[in-house]
Amino acid sequence: MNVADASNSLLNARDIERTLRRLAFEIVAFAGGTDRLVLVGIHRRGVDLARRLGRIIGDGDEGAVARGELDITLYRDDLETIGPAPVIGKTDIPMELTERCVVIVDDVLYTGRTVRAALAELVDFGRPSKIGLCVLIDRGGRELPIQADIIGETVAANPGDRVDVLLEEVDGRDAVVLVRDSGPARGL
Repeated sequence: MNVADASNSLLNARDIERTLRRLAFEIVAFAGGTDRLVLVGIHRRGVDLARRLGRIIGDGDEGAVARGELDITLYRDDLETIGPAPVIGKTDIPMELTERCVVIVDDVLYTGRTVRAALAELVDFGRPSKIGLCVLIDRGGRELPIQADIIGETVAANPGDRVDVLLEEVDGRDAVVLVRDSGPARGL
């Protein structure tokens, strides 16, 4: 079975846009407005999702909502498994986070380890009054006691499955695809 046979489209571009609009509304409610709100995207696709959410919340004005981005590579608890020379991306938090409402944005919540690393890195930038987590997809399978406050869609996925979020900015199209684990090769 090839990858195309094992994948199922979960969301198309229109579904993602509709979901992001709902998430934007829920983020503002969670934060109690936009005055102290900071959206912090986790690299890679969380940054693009945070940018889109910021535009929606700001009614097209990209600068209306404070935004930052995190590369959590050096805060991972499995850094040694990445290899001898991990690629380090950009962390950019252009404001003090103390007394702000920070909403971490990511594409897929799975084990919780990425979010744990993001929380560890955030404390380097101040002490927010409130931290929330917004994810486009929650696929279950947590290894840590972490849950999202704001969820786009919940997907039932087995441990070997992949949930791929494709975004126009990175992948040339918007979609969410579930790629089922085809199991071990047979007949060899």
